[in-house]
Amino acid sequence: MTDRPVPPRRSRAAALTWLALACALIVLVVAVTQRRDRPVGDRTVGEVTRVGVADGDAVPAYLRAAGDELARLQAPDGYALVSFTAYLTPARVASTLGGTPVSAVVARVPLPGRQTEIVRIAALRLPDDVVGGMAEVAARKDREAADYRARAAVPAATADPEARRVYATGAEVAAREADAYRAGCACVYAAVVRGGPDALRTLAGRPGVRGVDPAPEVTRLDRTVFTPPLPEQRDVVRPPADTGLASGDGMGDSSEAAPTVSGPSPVARPAATGSGSPNPAPTS
Repeated sequence: MTDRPVPPRRSRAAALTWLALACALIVLVVAVTQRRDRPVGDRTVGEVTRVGVADGDAVPAYLRAAGDELARLQAPDGYALVSFTAYLTPARVASTLGGTPVSAVVARVPLPGRQTEIVRIAALRLPDDVVGGMAEVAARKDREAADYRARAAVPAATADPEARRVYATGAEVAAREADAYRAGCACVYAAVVRGGPDALRTLAGRPGVRGVDPAPEVTRLDRTVFTPPLPEQRDVVRPPADTGLASGDGMGDSSEAAPTVSGPSPVARPAATGSGSPNPAPTS
């Protein structure tokens, strides 16, 4: 019998094992490197902070709670929602806030018996930014009015009296909103400001300020929904009664609940509900 050398099976198996481990390590290193190069997504996407009142809330209770929170506030500079006792012109907003740093204002045209769109206007300089923002809203409302008129003229709508009435009413409301904003109307009823506890407490005592709701949890305005109470809401926030255009050309009160404005970060407030207005969503 011829002696043949036995192949080193054990050493060959060990070599294959080490080769496999080396390949796995290379793959892992490449994967980790690619992950580091990939931009990290925003984990707060979809989260919204809500500041203000919701449908069914008692307005006096909300104002008391905001006042209590303001009295206890010890955080550094932060955002706060300021509600006014009445609808103000851009100039009156500037005088009422008295130099407090402002980020945005909340406005609507108070047409009697109508649900009008609530808009948030970015405003760092008062009153100029508010006037400019109102002019932009007026231009958009002009386009809305023209669109409603065009829809009302479509044969299908002409044959349907209800559809024609809806489009005609929408056109008239949008046109009246455009005229009001173009004139720099008394339409602003709240503002988003920033300041320290002492400054916010001083602001709460100024004439024309109804309440200051501190919101230290707000970190991003683009994902925060501000829903201040309307000046005419005195007891409970209720859905509006959209009764149609009242006679006359003047503006007046409505019982409209403040709908969603726009939306930052972790939820710490009660959810706000929309008003169901036929107008487009509020701007930011």
